[in-house]
Amino acid sequence: MEEVSGSGDESPSGNVSAAGQPWWRREVIYQIFTPTFQDSDGDGIGDLGGILSRIDYLAQLGIGAVWLTPVYPSPLLDAGYDITDFTGVGSCFGDLNTFDRLLAALHERGIRLILDFVPNHTSAQHPWFIESRSSRESAKRDWYVWADPAPGGLPPNNWLSRFGASAWTYDKTTGQSYYHAFLPEQPDLNWRNPDVRAAMHEVMRFWLERGVDGFRIDAAAVLAEDALLRDEPPNPDFDGDTPPPERFRRTRTDAQSVTLDYLAEMRRVADAFPDRVLLGEVDTTPDKLPGFYGDTEPRLHLPLNYRLVDVPWKPHAVGCAVQAFLDALPENAWPDWVLGSHDKPRVASRLGADPARVAAMLLLTLPGTPILYAGDEIGMPNVPVPPSLGRDPFERCVPGYGLGRDPFRVPLRWTLGPNGGFTTGEPWLPTPSLPVGSSVTEQERDPRSMLNLYRRLIELRRRRPELLAGRYRRLSSEGGVLAFARWLERSGVVVALNLSASDVTVPLPGRGRIVLGTGCEREGECAERQVTLAPHEGVIIAQQNS
Repeated sequence: MEEVSGSGDESPSGNVSAAGQPWWRREVIYQIFTPTFQDSDGDGIGDLGGILSRIDYLAQLGIGAVWLTPVYPSPLLDAGYDITDFTGVGSCFGDLNTFDRLLAALHERGIRLILDFVPNHTSAQHPWFIESRSSRESAKRDWYVWADPAPGGLPPNNWLSRFGASAWTYDKTTGQSYYHAFLPEQPDLNWRNPDVRAAMHEVMRFWLERGVDGFRIDAAAVLAEDALLRDEPPNPDFDGDTPPPERFRRTRTDAQSVTLDYLAEMRRVADAFPDRVLLGEVDTTPDKLPGFYGDTEPRLHLPLNYRLVDVPWKPHAVGCAVQAFLDALPENAWPDWVLGSHDKPRVASRLGADPARVAAMLLLTLPGTPILYAGDEIGMPNVPVPPSLGRDPFERCVPGYGLGRDPFRVPLRWTLGPNGGFTTGEPWLPTPSLPVGSSVTEQERDPRSMLNLYRRLIELRRRRPELLAGRYRRLSSEGGVLAFARWLERSGVVVALNLSASDVTVPLPGRGRIVLGTGCEREGECAERQVTLAPHEGVIIAQQNS
């Protein structure tokens, strides 16, 4: 290959062969929001049996790991993140036997299973909390965060729940208030108590011994709060357009330094089992990122990186966001990239249908592990959900700010039939009609579909070692174009992405041949020192040896 050169930045993503990488560096991780993927029993809620029935689809997509949102017993006040038993399966999702069958079926196809682990809080119906609130002398009293009310019956301090209002709920039985970062029905565990930590480590071992390949740790940055329960400072950016829960800066409830110790303990639990991975929902700003990876001892393998979700869709902004994340990585850390999630608006609605195809190419060619949200591979848009039919506590508790997440949690569209082939019953969220070509069945037959673009991208990533383990250099991020090179030894590609609505001509560092485009018609085309791209078009060009 001709020497890759350009005006951009260079970052290593690793210098070992692709074959020498652990699985979680090689594979594409696919997040399934369990209630919306596939229902198997007609109750309108996606379940384990439904996922089991779609094993062929997962294998054909080419993903290497599935991350499941919670499937534990739950009142489902917050989509299963309010848990009554950490070592069971909720009846609406199936049972442990079905879980084991799903795990075995995935493993037979070479697909790993990552389970959502929710250590920050329980349901108020969890036996631990029922015992804790029974008496101040309860053996589990200190398993949760209790405090005396302030004079006049006011909350102990000014902390606010993510869902609005005070983060404290007064309990008449014992005359104290308990802390909850989320709903009052989700009391926070007291992670400063070693008995709590030991109990949650046993939960991890239960699933790891069952064969689970790792965990995504929910709310991993908020496990501990200020021990003195001091007030949060005012948010200087708060104004009339800011949602009420952001009235204060969360300096006393987010990213306390002791949380890093707790994550290191979890890592030691996971490391006792070969070939496991820990993902974490944390703050990935440059000053915080090294600590979550492990600046003094190992913590998370993959702190979840949402920069592609939040950055403006402009070449310079995207290129700088990518470089800033890569530059912030500590030595030997591995990057990851998230394009969508159950908490963020759908990429097809954020950017538009054609730009979403370019975003897919970006996701699957950057150095690091791509994490794909189920439904994005068919270009699922946000779907409006009437407030009367909504389920998300954000919409109910903080109305008027557009925080509701139901529009990007509606069930997947498998077919054109009733309820999109998701359920034979009444779906837990409405499934209105979408445009022709929006279902899996239709897209499987269309070689130009978003689904087949994802399949081709995933297959190419698996086949080209430079995309798995190669170096990265940004070549251009101006004039509507983001272009970068990936190479390993003498094998390399240039990825050229047009993020604009105009035709652009992109200079190339050498000669090459297009191996994949966001359309199908250009593959095999020669590129001699430059390539012209249509609006919202992307291509991957294999560089030819000189």
